[in-house]
Amino acid sequence: MKDTGNGKIRKIEVTKGIYWVEVPEAGLFIQCGCPADSVKHLMRRGLIITIEKDGVSFETGPNAILLSDTMIQGGYFSNLAEFPVLQMLYRQGMILPGHPGNTGVKPLLIGSKKQIDAQMEYIYRGNYGLISKEELMSTGASSELADNIMHMKLRFAFGKICNTEELLDSVIVNSNGGDTEIRNGVYIRRPALNLFEIKYQNESVTVDLNIGQNQSIRSPYPLGFQDIKREYFAVIHSGQGDGWDINRPAMSSILMFQGKVYLIDAGPNLAYCLTALGVGINEIEGVFQTHSHDDHFAGLTTLLRTDHRIKYYATPLVRATVFKKLAALLSLDEDSFSDFFEIEELRCDVWNYIDGLEVKPFLSPHPVETTIFTFRTFWDGDYLTYAHFADIVSIDDLEGMVEEPDSKTGISQEFYERVREEYLTPVTLKKIDIGGGLIHGRAEDFRVDRSERIILAHTAEPLTSQQKEIGSSAPFGIVDVLIPDYSDLTRRIASDFFEAYFPSVPLHHLKSLLNNQVVSFKSGSIILKEGRINKEIYLLLTGNVEMFQPKDGIYNMLSSGEVIGEHSGLHNRPSTTTYRAVSYAHAMRIPNTVYLNFVKQNKLYTRIERLYENREFLQRTWLFEESIAYPTRNKIAEKMKLHHLDHVDETVTDLDTTSIYIVKNGSLKRIECNDNESAINAGDFFGAEPKGYLEGSTFAFRALEPSTVYEIPRDLFKDIPIILWKLFETYGKRMTASLL
Repeated sequence: MKDTGNGKIRKIEVTKGIYWVEVPEAGLFIQCGCPADSVKHLMRRGLIITIEKDGVSFETGPNAILLSDTMIQGGYFSNLAEFPVLQMLYRQGMILPGHPGNTGVKPLLIGSKKQIDAQMEYIYRGNYGLISKEELMSTGASSELADNIMHMKLRFAFGKICNTEELLDSVIVNSNGGDTEIRNGVYIRRPALNLFEIKYQNESVTVDLNIGQNQSIRSPYPLGFQDIKREYFAVIHSGQGDGWDINRPAMSSILMFQGKVYLIDAGPNLAYCLTALGVGINEIEGVFQTHSHDDHFAGLTTLLRTDHRIKYYATPLVRATVFKKLAALLSLDEDSFSDFFEIEELRCDVWNYIDGLEVKPFLSPHPVETTIFTFRTFWDGDYLTYAHFADIVSIDDLEGMVEEPDSKTGISQEFYERVREEYLTPVTLKKIDIGGGLIHGRAEDFRVDRSERIILAHTAEPLTSQQKEIGSSAPFGIVDVLIPDYSDLTRRIASDFFEAYFPSVPLHHLKSLLNNQVVSFKSGSIILKEGRINKEIYLLLTGNVEMFQPKDGIYNMLSSGEVIGEHSGLHNRPSTTTYRAVSYAHAMRIPNTVYLNFVKQNKLYTRIERLYENREFLQRTWLFEESIAYPTRNKIAEKMKLHHLDHVDETVTDLDTTSIYIVKNGSLKRIECNDNESAINAGDFFGAEPKGYLEGSTFAFRALEPSTVYEIPRDLFKDIPIILWKLFETYGKRMTASLL
């Protein structure tokens, strides 16, 4: 962590993508960059601490946020100001009447107009969710239900829904590179995209918020690696904390059912949590969404880093809230998210059937649309059930919300009684929110609950003696097995992969592959080293493996379904790549001789060899390097077209604007483009550009040197979320750079 500046202005590097700049003389403390969990990073660094003044304990912290120029970096949200703003308004007391932290100065957002507008709308949706009876009814809610929800929202909002502009001030940074005053003589200018110079009197510091393609922001807390057996029906406890807990992930769970993996919510640092648990992104079947607050929502981008659309399960009310918040963050239409997720609608208050698993969502009182979930399956003459109660309210607060006759805020007596009954319905395993305050639950309310096991969660505080009498804690990675697996699910996973990879191969030949050992690798273990001849080929079944060639700058994260060492194994040649487990991983180990015999018997050798060069090229490009499973890469490799530009200044104009073009070697430049636009070099791509990108420019290119370019038709990637997501990030960044 770097700390620079000894005078009137001081800069501290908190972590990659987050800086702290303070000018105490001007009363300005700027958090520069606000990716997920940025508040926890500031707490961890000691830049947010608890102090006491006038007998009141409260937190210190920033009073301004400098936003990234780009909404996405490295595939993740760059600007998530919801929790930093909440910390300023409530934990610092900047909005609380009579509070020593309330000096009349509002929190301040600094950045481009586009990003400030996006943050204002996103924070608005994070505060209130759907904000009118009409919006609620558009999801299918009845007039009566919509009225009840609006009355409840107004009670949580103390009678008034406020525009974000009433709570926050903003400063738009000049796009022409000139100085903009932030406050009290402190100025900022932007020399380049995401590069800012902050000045006060005769001193200045520079802040670089750019994050590289293969860089990521570290988690504020360390997690131990787990080796978790796949069970028939089980719950992995993947988070017990809240949005302020610097030691644990926010409340979440992972369900395992019949070999499939389902998430309940997608909080910050999801990729890190999954890696620690040995779960690969390609293993995830779906996600159940409780509500749209960032500690349950910020990890949704992780679920786009796969080659298939993950199922998104939510009630229409919750889905509408989440998609409106996503649309605000990303400046996209709500309908666009069906390109990234397979939308599965859940009906409230009834059991929904999902491939043998049953789930019942129930509307839980909260400032935004929220459902709690109960999951069940029938086994040995009875139902076994898991209830996940994220973001509930205490029974006392709920009772206090019962509205008087003719009141326009609160809830009905009937709704109060239904919620109380649902909260206390006994189940096999129940995880509850005990965060306290107006919008979270209390452990004491469940003292009479007859559930077999209760887990207490959604708090940053240690459990008290009284709470320990009511429920248990569940450290990260603890598994509650409701129904154990007796069928060797891991081997069944291997069977599913092979049947998908080789659909025309007779079953008895597939069994020759399946009759091999499943082995495990500890985190950090090298599976195959560059320069070594491997005697086995591996089918990755669970976990995450990295492949890299440092001298060429190649790095790739592999998930379940990847075949490791195929080409070097078939040819008995040294591997050109190193493969290393980054989590606990399980793989089927197949001797080269067995695999070679299988390939020759089924006449697969010629096709494998023919596609090898294209497949390897794809795996070494940033656009196609990540989580693209073996059969998907084969399909793309088979239909790639190679274009040759043999002469300098040779032009190509008959390009399909919906295809992607990746430069294999050489260098090109768009005709009639801005002279400052960079050349497109080996590994770079163009094409499939969004509407309005480089408006007025021709879709034609000229060679700066003899070049070859691969064309990949849109039909081959239109259903691959990670490719669409990377295109969205890249063209968004290029368009933003052209406007600044």
